[in-house]
Amino acid sequence: MTAISKNNTRNQAQYRNNKTNRTVGRNFQSLLVMLIVTLLLGGGIIPRLTYLQLVQGDRNQQLADNNRIRLIPKAPIRGNIFDRHGKILASSRLSHAVYLWPVALRQAQWPETRQRISQILNIPEAEIQTRLEKEGPTSPSLIRIARGISPTQITALAEYGSQMEGVEVDIEAVRNYPNGDLAAHIIGYTGEMSEEELAKMKPQGYRMGDITGQMGVEYSFESKLRGEWGGQQVEVDGANQVLKILGQKQAEAGSNVQLTIDIDIQKAAEKALGDRQGAIVAIDPRNGEVLAMVSRPTFDPNIFSSRITEETWQQLQSKGNPFVNRALQGFPPASTFKIVTATAGLESGKYPPDTVLPTYAALNLGGSELGEWNKAGFGPLDVVGALTWSSNTFFGQVARGIGGPSLISWTRKFGFGQKTGIELAVEEAPGLVADNDWKMQNYNWEWTDGDTVNMSIGQGFTQGTPLQVAVMFAVPANGGDRIKPHLLKDDQELKTWRESLNLKPATINTLRQGLRGVVTSGTGQALNDAPFAISGKSGTAEAPPGDSHAWFGAYAPSENPEIVVVAFAEHSGGGGGSVAGPMVAQVLKAYHESKLKRLGIPIPSPSPSP
Repeated sequence: MTAISKNNTRNQAQYRNNKTNRTVGRNFQSLLVMLIVTLLLGGGIIPRLTYLQLVQGDRNQQLADNNRIRLIPKAPIRGNIFDRHGKILASSRLSHAVYLWPVALRQAQWPETRQRISQILNIPEAEIQTRLEKEGPTSPSLIRIARGISPTQITALAEYGSQMEGVEVDIEAVRNYPNGDLAAHIIGYTGEMSEEELAKMKPQGYRMGDITGQMGVEYSFESKLRGEWGGQQVEVDGANQVLKILGQKQAEAGSNVQLTIDIDIQKAAEKALGDRQGAIVAIDPRNGEVLAMVSRPTFDPNIFSSRITEETWQQLQSKGNPFVNRALQGFPPASTFKIVTATAGLESGKYPPDTVLPTYAALNLGGSELGEWNKAGFGPLDVVGALTWSSNTFFGQVARGIGGPSLISWTRKFGFGQKTGIELAVEEAPGLVADNDWKMQNYNWEWTDGDTVNMSIGQGFTQGTPLQVAVMFAVPANGGDRIKPHLLKDDQELKTWRESLNLKPATINTLRQGLRGVVTSGTGQALNDAPFAISGKSGTAEAPPGDSHAWFGAYAPSENPEIVVVAFAEHSGGGGGSVAGPMVAQVLKAYHESKLKRLGIPIPSPSPSP
């Protein structure tokens, strides 16, 4: 081998050794670098994992649960409302509602989904969005956005169902009033709570979207009728299908409520009033049970079982305050009030039953006159005759003789100027019994004899509700007790509902004779052809600038009264005996026939016309 060859061989071996040495070093360096990078990365990840697990673990678990655990609240079935004989006045029926499930809503598709829902349900997009934002976008609970939807809307929502995740249609119980607008002002209606109502009622367990009583018995007996919420907690998969039920609480139905109302008497009263604006009240003078209460104009409470459009609301309002219960609003009671004036005079001792006073065409009040309604006077009259013929000048003299304070005191004893105590207290007006202090405060003018005389015939400042007037008629009917009218049927003793006015027997007897005379020979002869004895009193109230109001109140049978009926026709014109009297007669006839039917006694056929 040559020297050159030896050198080449030596060089190649050295090169291989050097190459091997460099490769080993570089591999070690690479491993070292990777180790350092791993430690650096691990040093950041481990604390982060620790933070997520220990610090935010509960929150992250909640977010995960919200995606798989769903709360399905179940509203309770509202209690039923029955009349005194067990006939249904309000119940519940099944209907369809639309719900949103916030955690299932796809944010990217939400604007398009919201627009489609708005078009199908005719609900503004802003309203839908507001409801969602109030509950929160991560809420696992269902949010109701529509109630009582139509079959057409159900079909439309089903057609787009696959494109609207988080939007569901479910069945719920809604309020149903099988008799339509019958007794609407007594029963009331239900509706979804407003924000203001929710703020006040939330501590009592109410939640957004709750349906509550808004008027009448539905409102007054809300705590009895409501029931208690239940619900389910379920686990769902990615397609929102229920995998299993995690927990369940049965909803507790509300309690039923039985009223004193007699649906047959109610129907008769509504028919008698017809389309006139006004009210009719029927009560039992023995215990204060309300048998019927009608107010016109009225409304159908079923319209509130679904969403009300602005157009529907305007149509309701155009009827003239249909939600005002006129049976509980104050009006001048006119000559029906002469029962109070007669009582005040008889009890004063100044005007005993055998008192006879002259009557005049008009009574001079010092600058003004109180005219007699027949414009001539009736000659000398006693108390019975004055009630029979409704003499203004007779009772004007009595009022002036006993003085304003005495008449005002008796007016209050009869229950005027204060709420009666009926369960519809929120809707009831107290009426008005003015006195010197009231007049000074409102007119800066002292009470005068003219004010007292005007008060004696139910005019001037005095205002009474049809229900208060019925309470007044119950005093002579039951022998001298002021009753507390009520709607809840129960078995409480009579003393709970009656308070004695401590009237003299002669006072009660005189009132009864006078009120019977009104029907037999006075201003209420339109009621004299009934198959039973009726006692009553008419009234015609001046009500400028409109036509006069017509009143008539009566009780029957005269010998042993079981029912008081008061009819009030607002701005009807005409006299109380001719306008309101026949309404009372219709209701009393219906009561009589209903009683005979319950007793199994055949109803006599009307006599043929001659």
